[in-house]
Amino acid sequence: MFTGIVELTVPLAAASEIPGGRRLELPCPWPEAKCGQSVAVNGCCLTIAELDRGRMHMEAVAETLARTNLGRLQPGEAVHLERALRLSDRLDGHLVQGHIDSTAALLARQTSDKECRLTIQTPPELAKYIVPKGSVALDGVSLTIAAVRRGEFEVALIPTTLDLTALGRREIGWPLNLEADMVVKTIVYWMERRGSGSC
Repeated sequence: MFTGIVELTVPLAAASEIPGGRRLELPCPWPEAKCGQSVAVNGCCLTIAELDRGRMHMEAVAETLARTNLGRLQPGEAVHLERALRLSDRLDGHLVQGHIDSTAALLARQTSDKECRLTIQTPPELAKYIVPKGSVALDGVSLTIAAVRRGEFEVALIPTTLDLTALGRREIGWPLNLEADMVVKTIVYWMERRGSGSC
């Protein structure tokens, strides 16, 4: 479990194809890191498989690559990292599982002195989870949905988010990893089951 508060943005060190997936190599900034621990990489929960000379190695299987942007990352590209939540931690963002629902294309960016607004394409199958003032995680960043329109939604990035993440630098068309709010997903799931007489 994560909070969507990115700890670090680092460049991808290396990537290689492996049977059934892809192996990612990233700088490991945490001396206490251990094999088997979970880290959100662009919002996707991955397990540290190996630690070697200040780097952590993680493997993404075919299912993960099909649902996320991890398969298109190239060495040098900026990647968001967040360690798993401890039960004693403050919940500064929102509850994020690290289970990416889909990718969502960045359609437009509007920048002013006060904020940067991103327009994101809404995957049709996830539209029912995108609600005004609700939460969403994009490339692992916890954000509030500022506006919802047919087929798209907006989020507003404050200067701190722009400084600490790569969201303000993603090119138009970039497939952002999108995880809808787990609370909204649970409510919708049970309401739909109730409406269909399944529960």
